[in-house]
Amino acid sequence: MIKMDGIAAFVATAESGSISEAARQLGHAKSVISERLAELERTLGVRLVQRTTRKLSLTEDGDSFLPRAQRILFEAREAQSEIAERRDTLAGTLKLSAPVSFGVLHLGPALYDFLAEHPGLELTLELDDRFVDAAADGFDAVIRHGPVADNRLVAKRLATTRRILVASPDYLARNGTPHSLACLNAHKGIVYTNREADWRFDAPEGWTVIRPRSVIRVNNGLIMRGAALAGLGITLLPDFFVHAELADGSLVHVDVGAAAEGAELYICYPLARTPSAKITAMTDSLRRAFGTPPYWDRSARADPRPVTALVAEEITPTIAR
Repeated sequence: MIKMDGIAAFVATAESGSISEAARQLGHAKSVISERLAELERTLGVRLVQRTTRKLSLTEDGDSFLPRAQRILFEAREAQSEIAERRDTLAGTLKLSAPVSFGVLHLGPALYDFLAEHPGLELTLELDDRFVDAAADGFDAVIRHGPVADNRLVAKRLATTRRILVASPDYLARNGTPHSLACLNAHKGIVYTNREADWRFDAPEGWTVIRPRSVIRVNNGLIMRGAALAGLGITLLPDFFVHAELADGSLVHVDVGAAAEGAELYICYPLARTPSAKITAMTDSLRRAFGTPPYWDRSARADPRPVTALVAEEITPTIAR
């Protein structure tokens, strides 16, 4: 008889590429994971994992068994959730990936209330600025900021965001304030490395890409904000990074007469899966926590005009530019 803990050990090892990492994720000793793998292999009568002193890889049988093992775990979790839902509760595991900085600043606090409301849930949150493969890496859902190019995903909008140019008053006092896109070329830029043609603006003559002289290139928004606060240059950041700094004056909006390309927040899950009650409930909870308009949008709060309600239905994955 195949045991579920053996399947869980195998899937975690295959997805992470390491018995040590699988042990960390599952909360067991490395020796326990190794024994569960060995027992699974004895039960199946095949070797699933090839172990050497330097690396771990799946055998041909392991490659063949992995998709079935992942489906078995998914179905088991869904069965547990369905039973819980019949009792009007949410229970079971939930694995979520999100960008590092947004997770620290906004997602974590929003999730605390959701978890307190549903004590039967066990959430695994992994913060990573790379675009993880939701299905292959075993995530129930991923948070994305920006276009969703993967047509294997269903994307639901969580909140709207703006991307704005900001700099410290000290930097602008020393280097002058640019008032047009052309003026930006003479300034030092703090640039995000994970997005091509990042400084893209809706100018009167059409979309215009600016490539400033970079003083620092980095793949983390908190570092970019810190560099701007230190007076190193101008940076383009989502408003959820800088709303507090704009309010206290430590950063100021650099208005060049053109709006930067926006990037919205989505929660995404694999197209092949029916959205579970857990994902639906978490999506609704996050939308309430962020608000419509979101609490970080100072311009929307200051604008007396009515704000269009957030679109809640499923959307087709966005094609990256």
